[in-house]
Formats: sequence, C-alpha cells, structure tokens
Amino acid sequence: QVQLVESGTGLVQAGGSLRLSCATSARTFRTYAMGWFRQAPGKDREFVAAISWNGITIYYGDSVKGRFTISRDNAKNTVYLQMNSLKPEDTATYYCAAAAAAQLIAEKGATYVDHWGNGTLVTVSS
Repeated sequence: QVQLVESGTGLVQAGGSLRLSCATSARTFRTYAMGWFRQAPGKDREFVAAISWNGITIYYGDSVKGRFTISRDNAKNTVYLQMNSLKPEDTATYYCAAAAAAQLIAEKGATYVDHWGNGTLVTVSS
C-alpha cells in the first residue's frame, strides 16, 4: 500500500506563491509517475500536473501552465508543486496522486490514478 501525505496547506493572497509537498515512505515511490489534481467545491476533480518516474516527462493542465511547476526528489520520496502567481480560481483541495504513467493521468484523468493522498486545502484570497 502506498500512503501519500501532502503538506503545504495555506491561505495566500492573489499573486502570491505556495509550495505543496507530497511524501511517502513507500520504497516503490520511484517506480510511480506522480501527479497533482485539485477539486473545488461543487466541481469535478481537475488534472493539475504530472511527472514521470525519472522526472524527465512533465505535463500541466492548461489552467496552470506557466505558473505551476512540478518536481520530484526520488532520494526523499517526495514530489513538489510550486505554485506562483496564484489566482482566486486556484482555490481548491489539492490531491497528490501516484500512477503507472504520467501521460496516462494527464490524458485520461483521475480514473487512472492508483493511489491518492488525503488532500490539502489551498485558499487564494482576492
């Protein structure tokens, strides 16, 4: 079982930055592609970003391109999401995800996620 634990929850003003982290103790971390999804109240879960197991291939959702950066440190079993130029519409619960392939969750969505974190709330005030 892969347990994913997110951290970095916070309230920031529009235009600000925040970094989310997702850590696991699973020794299989480096075999998974990792990603981030988000879900705002009353909306479907939305793909945010994904990164391949070796960090070479990266995908972003259209709404965050140019503002968010996903990265991973396999030595620390951790994936990060650096969020810059935050907007009120970025307010959501952000979920860490582990999957077989980054392209799979980028193109096919949440259905292809193998493991989820519990989520961390990000609130952006205007």
